[in-house]
Amino acid sequence: MAETELLVCVKCRRGIDTPGESRRPGKVLADAVAGQLPEGVRLVEVECMSNCERGCSIALRGPDRWTFVYGNLTEADAALVVEGASLYAAQPDGLVPWRERPEHFKRNCIARIPPLEIPE
Repeated sequence: MAETELLVCVKCRRGIDTPGESRRPGKVLADAVAGQLPEGVRLVEVECMSNCERGCSIALRGPDRWTFVYGNLTEADAALVVEGASLYAAQPDGLVPWRERPEHFKRNCIARIPPLEIPE
């Protein structure tokens, strides 16, 4: 299995500006999934995914795979994120069959980006 990266926007505030907030919701989500990911899935904290109004945001990517960006997540969705990352990592091209995707992933996909080289 090729390595999968789970990118989590740690600057995300879910579109809410809360002065004095020490830990942003995106960072809380990243901390909640850390240590729970299956072998072959690496957590990468990123500064901004420009999806502020539909945050918290994550992306799943890997070599020769489709990349998926998902939004509208909260720290309470940590188990859902781990499940989605596990399903993604198990697919050689990253394309999890629609019926197998968690319901949240079906309804909150922000983008589906093809691999750099698209197989013919």
